[in-house]
Amino acid sequence: MLRNYSSATEFYLLSFYGSEKLHHILFATFFFLYSVTLMGNAVIIVMVCVDKRLHSPVYFFLGYLSVLEIMITSVAVPLMLWCLLLSEMQAMTLTACAVQLYLYLSLGTSELVLLGVMAVDRYVAVCNPLRYNVIMNNCTCIWVVTVSWVFGFLFQIWPVYATFQLTFCKSNVLDHFYCDRGQLLKLSCDDSLFTEFILFLMAVFIIIGSLNPTIVSYIDIISTILKIPSASGRRKAFSTCASLTIVVIGYGTCMFLYVKPKQTQAADYNRVASVMVLLVTSFLNPFVFTIQNDKFIEAFQDVMKRCCQLLKD
Repeated sequence: MLRNYSSATEFYLLSFYGSEKLHHILFATFFFLYSVTLMGNAVIIVMVCVDKRLHSPVYFFLGYLSVLEIMITSVAVPLMLWCLLLSEMQAMTLTACAVQLYLYLSLGTSELVLLGVMAVDRYVAVCNPLRYNVIMNNCTCIWVVTVSWVFGFLFQIWPVYATFQLTFCKSNVLDHFYCDRGQLLKLSCDDSLFTEFILFLMAVFIIIGSLNPTIVSYIDIISTILKIPSASGRRKAFSTCASLTIVVIGYGTCMFLYVKPKQTQAADYNRVASVMVLLVTSFLNPFVFTIQNDKFIEAFQDVMKRCCQLLKD
């Protein structure tokens, strides 16, 4: 514990409670999820880059989503795995904590914007297919992805700055496996009510703001699909809406974590929700977006055949 009114210069991450055996079980589980996340999303990125059949807006956005998934998980998961492997608290400097929180929030904001864009892309493809290539041209795709990245990194500058202007004098032990903002606010001796309210409004703006076009797009998509007379046509159209699963899990956990006036929620619930955001959605991403995508599977099979042929030669 720190003396009264002295601000912490480093934090100790408490990670997970439980015995050493439980920590090792969690390590094995999370290491598996993280490894599959890296490999699965890396496969998507490589496939989108090398196969010309996947050079279209939907796969362009999917490739950048995979890049974001890898980066977001890599911001926090490796340190979490290290804590579980050693079964002890890990020290992190104030600067490192600020950088980790900034990267996590910025990349997460960019991903929410990109998910909204992907929903609009599917809306145009299903509901206005004749103008799809005109609306979603190369310039539009590059511009939209660039804006999502720039917006995410600019939008989170003030929230992180405001968080680390507080004095952390209650303790230097963070009851989490990464520098979570809610747990940081719990350690503050300052009156953070106004700051928390502004952070709440900003979270509502980005989460609800990107969720609205997603909901509207999918409602229009589903209503259009139900009007398609053939069963095969409906199945093909529904297969383009695979991201709905990621949207439900991702937005649900983000709203639980951030869309509340009081950010200092119970650490146990916060920890579970963070695992959902960091590992579960990223783990599901490669499967959800590709398992029913005939074009991607065909391209993947062709690439694997060529690789096997090269190895034989």
